[in-house]
Amino acid sequence: MPPQPYLTQIWLYSLNTGGANGHFQTIIDQIRSANIGCCLDGIAESKTNILLILDENTEEEKLIECIHEALEKECRVIILYVGRAPLPFFKAWSILGMGVEEVLSFHQGIRLGDFIRAKFARWAAIDRIMDSGKVKNELIGSSRAWRQSLRQAIEMACFSAAPVLILGESGTGKELVARLIHQLDRRPDKQELVLLDCTTIVPELSGSEFFGHEKGAFTNAVSTRDGAFTLADRGTLFLDEIGELPLRLQAELLRVIQEGIYKRVGSNIWKKTTFRLVSATNRDLLAEVEKGDFRQDLYYRIRTCSVRLPALRERKTDIPELAEFFLRQELKTDRPPPFSPQALHYLLSRDYPGNVRELKQLVARIAYRHCGDCPITLGDIPETDRENTSYTEHTWQENGFRDAIGQALADGVGLKDIKRCAGDVAMELAIEQAEGNLQEAAQRLGVSDRLVQGFWAVKRE
Repeated sequence: MPPQPYLTQIWLYSLNTGGANGHFQTIIDQIRSANIGCCLDGIAESKTNILLILDENTEEEKLIECIHEALEKECRVIILYVGRAPLPFFKAWSILGMGVEEVLSFHQGIRLGDFIRAKFARWAAIDRIMDSGKVKNELIGSSRAWRQSLRQAIEMACFSAAPVLILGESGTGKELVARLIHQLDRRPDKQELVLLDCTTIVPELSGSEFFGHEKGAFTNAVSTRDGAFTLADRGTLFLDEIGELPLRLQAELLRVIQEGIYKRVGSNIWKKTTFRLVSATNRDLLAEVEKGDFRQDLYYRIRTCSVRLPALRERKTDIPELAEFFLRQELKTDRPPPFSPQALHYLLSRDYPGNVRELKQLVARIAYRHCGDCPITLGDIPETDRENTSYTEHTWQENGFRDAIGQALADGVGLKDIKRCAGDVAMELAIEQAEGNLQEAAQRLGVSDRLVQGFWAVKRE
């Protein structure tokens, strides 16, 4: 029988000269036994899978360089440690912080081929959803920060039934992600998604909103009404801005989550309910817990899984794609006029405190002014959106940059070291300007979050 073709492949690199302490061929055999091909020569392509083998003698600088190069290509990296001495926890933790997917020790008794195959299957399942219409056509954006958040949300939705807490500023798309989580939920008997905006709940009627009420339970209760707990039974309950709930309602919500039973207002009959809870907030709930404004026990109940959505300033490379999408919606056409370079520069340079929602409203104002088939121009921008806005030409290349490069060359510094030094300085400055927010720093640099996290982990060490 001819050999079966490999289902997938992984690039294999050993970062030592000792043949992985004699395990190299064994590693290859184990991987191939799981029907996974091993690429041993050449340079890995973008967005591929890489297995880096190292031991206790691997040079730190070489390891960091290889990881950075792989992450810049958006590759997924698994580290396999084959040293004779155990890998210290702090070392494994530091490597993981650089942005790799996994750190394994070859002597852990793990079946390497089966492990990698399971990882590949999980990644492939998430990738298929990422590339599907339900994501591409509704959750617009190609930036690393945005796609990383979507991948987290997809994995939580498909491979867990646990409560999810969505964190993010106002206008970042929390409701869209909540709807995606409900759509992808794999419960066979899944029912409807019920949305409750906690900012609109009237305190006097809050019990009815959640629990429902019986006819005559209070003034104007002219008929029986189902509350959110009834409507969301066997479905998903999405509590938007849960940080706005008063403490009394927090206690009642916690009781229903824990016990799965409730009573309508004006009734003595207990009813059962089961639902997946998805919550969202633009607040720092831990800070609210410390202030006593949010229950600690409820906080840990609702954040079994959590995902943070980046602000628009952290994913500015998505602005052209988002603007085109919103323009297509406003003009009701599949072929909207393009943005002129000047108009696109305006969109990219502007601040958006209201995030994607603010960009959508801006595009709507631009769309109603535009006429004809010509591109969107600066003249289409309403006068009110031009106020307090001025731009100057950037001349950063001439602000001592060329002199510094010239001095380095005069001192005999090579291009590789100049690039590394410039990259390190850019990393430090971006983190400093972002006030320690590594995701925002990554967006400023146009690189992956993991690359910045890896740099910062090494710097702190």
